[in-house]
Amino acid sequence: MLVVNPGSTTTKLGLFEDETPIATQKYEHPGYELEKFPRILDQYGLRRQVMLDFLKENQIQPKTLSAVVARGGLLKPMPSGTYKVCSKMIEELSASRYGEHASNIGAILAFGFHWDFKIPAYIVDPVVVDEMVDIARFSGLKEIPRRSLWHALNIMSVTRQVCAKENWDFRAENFVVAHIGGGISVAALDHGRCVDVSNGLEAGPYSPERSGTLPSLELVKLCYSKSYTESEVKRLIVGNGGLVNYLGTGNLIEIEKRIEQGDDYAQLVFSGMCYQIAKEIGSFFAALKGKVKRIILTGGAANSEQVIFRISEYVEGFSPIIVVPGEDELAALAHGGLRVLRNEESARSYSEVGP
Repeated sequence: MLVVNPGSTTTKLGLFEDETPIATQKYEHPGYELEKFPRILDQYGLRRQVMLDFLKENQIQPKTLSAVVARGGLLKPMPSGTYKVCSKMIEELSASRYGEHASNIGAILAFGFHWDFKIPAYIVDPVVVDEMVDIARFSGLKEIPRRSLWHALNIMSVTRQVCAKENWDFRAENFVVAHIGGGISVAALDHGRCVDVSNGLEAGPYSPERSGTLPSLELVKLCYSKSYTESEVKRLIVGNGGLVNYLGTGNLIEIEKRIEQGDDYAQLVFSGMCYQIAKEIGSFFAALKGKVKRIILTGGAANSEQVIFRISEYVEGFSPIIVVPGEDELAALAHGGLRVLRNEESARSYSEVGP
């Protein structure tokens, strides 16, 4: 099985034999190479050739693959699962109907292999997975409903891993799961369904690079102060928010060194982020009516002992905590494809997803 995870300047590829990675490679695309292409989708030929070269290097004929699995892009909201790549999906991604993002090209690359080599093509748990209950969608303004935009792939995959290891039924238990990276998502999983989640892009706790939820009236003042353009405000919220805004960097290793050297302000800001994550975890305990099997902490920042300690001191009384640091998107995609190939679950149809 071939797995493809396109990023803004990289293409990550993996070959899997069942759950076992046979080969993985991260291809860097320098700026001068990408600047020739006005749109991300114009990079199709470049990235396809990288996939073909990767297979050739590993002496694999494309037609012998059991499937190609890609990272999903910006599509309409959909339930969690593995989806068969179809013409409707390709049409919407090609038009960037729901926004332009590097991940949009993943399904298109997979569909190309399906078309040329007659092998199944899938995507798994894109960021637009939406299973929120209706009551969770209210924001306080009917003009601005709450959106489900989160680290669905890693959160769902890690929770499945934990359940498999502990011999728990993924569809029979409740979990509160926090993905902690450059962005932060906290999810309430109710019997395998994400019934509520903090928007990892524009809401929730502040993160290394994002502001999270802000006081709304003060944000309005900022927007109308004439000090910032619309794009600059957006960049403040996503990219230059959170730890970057307060401390000039989102690098946790650097920040922890500053704390060790006696930087009290860095310690306060760092602790504030962990405090907000803990509060978000607590709020989702309420969403699940206190019936939670475990708290799971994952993502790149879960490698930090200080992050885990500072969150745990607030929430360890709620439930035992399981830490699964890092994220492995290639493996998560492979596992999603494998569940379908093994008939453990059926591939979902994008054309049947509501309007």
